[in-house]
Amino acid sequence: MTPFIAEIVGTFLLMVLGCGVNANVSLHKTYGNGSGWIVITTGWAFAVYTGVVVAGPYSGAHINPAVSIGLAVAGEFPWAEVPSYILAQFIGAMFAAFCVWLVNKDHFDVTEDGGTKRGVFCTAPAIPNTFTNLFSEVLGTFVLVFSVLYFTDAVLSTDDAIIGLGSLGALPVALIVWGIGLSLGGTTGYAINPARDLGPRIVHALLPLKNKGSNGWGYAWIPVVGPILGASIAAWIALALQ
Repeated sequence: MTPFIAEIVGTFLLMVLGCGVNANVSLHKTYGNGSGWIVITTGWAFAVYTGVVVAGPYSGAHINPAVSIGLAVAGEFPWAEVPSYILAQFIGAMFAAFCVWLVNKDHFDVTEDGGTKRGVFCTAPAIPNTFTNLFSEVLGTFVLVFSVLYFTDAVLSTDDAIIGLGSLGALPVALIVWGIGLSLGGTTGYAINPARDLGPRIVHALLPLKNKGSNGWGYAWIPVVGPILGASIAAWIALALQ
């Protein structure tokens, strides 16, 4: 598995489970309908864990353009590889969004509200306010990337050996995303990932959904610009603290 393929696969797993939990909670006549915010945030945390477990050994499991950019700003990742990582992340996110629609097509058909359908794919503010919505995405992504920059190797050291923790090494980032969702996610839906929001939003625009409603293009720049700003600020502060 090359890094490019790993980013496609990792982002696909992240998004098929992430958008999948959105669909399960929001769409009518699913068994999970109405199960609430705790289910959504937990589902997204497990989605992150799954994507990182698979992609981590091959690409570092960025699975997020903001992470790739933040690591590059911090000097931890070559800028030359950022475009291919971002392309892979968008491919994975968009294919995952299509698969979630296909699995849940019957439930999309019986769900009347266009905003609910769009919410399966992408985020929207609970209260529209450009400044606070943007700051929410900046802050959430800052917490994610700043924390990632301070990760240590997932090993247990003894006098005689260093024992790797294997897939448990993916757990910290999943817990951080879970915490961001629980604490900061209620204002905008915590995209904290441009590919997570823009990729599925494009798919939503292309799919033949009944009563689709607006694609929310007027808001779409915030979950792209906010995470990039938050990641860059996290990297600059981390560099300043070295």
